[in-house]
Amino acid sequence: MAYVPGVALLAAFAVGCSAGADSDANGADSKAGSPTVTPAPPGKYLTLPAPCRAVPRATLKDLLPGAAELPGDQQEKVFRGSAAVTYDTDRKVGCSWKSDAPNATRSLAIDFERVVSYDPAVSDDDRADTVYAKKEKAAGLSSSVTPGPDAEKSSGTPDGKDEKGEKQEKEEEGAGKSEDPAGDDDATASAGPSSSGDTGGSGGSSGSPEDALPSRVLDGLGDAAFLQDLPTRAGSTAQRHTVSVVFRTSNVVVTVRYAEQPALITQAPDGRELQEKAQALARKLAEALSE
Repeated sequence: MAYVPGVALLAAFAVGCSAGADSDANGADSKAGSPTVTPAPPGKYLTLPAPCRAVPRATLKDLLPGAAELPGDQQEKVFRGSAAVTYDTDRKVGCSWKSDAPNATRSLAIDFERVVSYDPAVSDDDRADTVYAKKEKAAGLSSSVTPGPDAEKSSGTPDGKDEKGEKQEKEEEGAGKSEDPAGDDDATASAGPSSSGDTGGSGGSSGSPEDALPSRVLDGLGDAAFLQDLPTRAGSTAQRHTVSVVFRTSNVVVTVRYAEQPALITQAPDGRELQEKAQALARKLAEALSE
């Protein structure tokens, strides 16, 4: 009987150790309520279309009048287009076309940019939204789009960009550098009189009443879109008129530039026609991307 208490003590000790082992094994008590980090979803698009095959031949004939009357080999050269030189074709591609007719020269250029976010807390779509918003702001338009979360991350710098954002912008600029023979006048013309914040239906972007269609935000094109009207710069003898349509769909930003320069300086391009055709092409490209 002297050994009974000792046996009971050993049994109690064994039960206590077993309970503690079970509690440590499942780990539920120590980790309950721990937050889980869910990475932001990737963008819809993982690849980009072949830009020089993105515009149907029938559409090119309409946008480049006079090209269809050229001899066979010259016609094929015009419709084949010229691919933009880029450093990363997974991130940005483009193509341009140019047609010289007796009464005018017309040029067309399209660019596709696939935006990728390297921040796990920011989705590709949100990053693309920020890229698009900057283009809209550069066009002098009031943004109707709320910039993505990455635009709100600030490290105290004047423009609100953190170190990671600046690094990614530099990488995107490097990936997107291209040589665009059709857009030679567009960059300087963007600072012209049409780059105003007027998105209403009045006010002219060129001297002719029939061309009184200002730069504006567009509805029903992709997730967000705007049109920038770039008439001839003041003091220039050339009557070149360029229209740019930029839109975003998911994590891809597309730019369409369509321009006309009449053979005679006394003739003015039809800005309304340029805008209508540029918008029509942009909608076709948006539909093709969504298929």
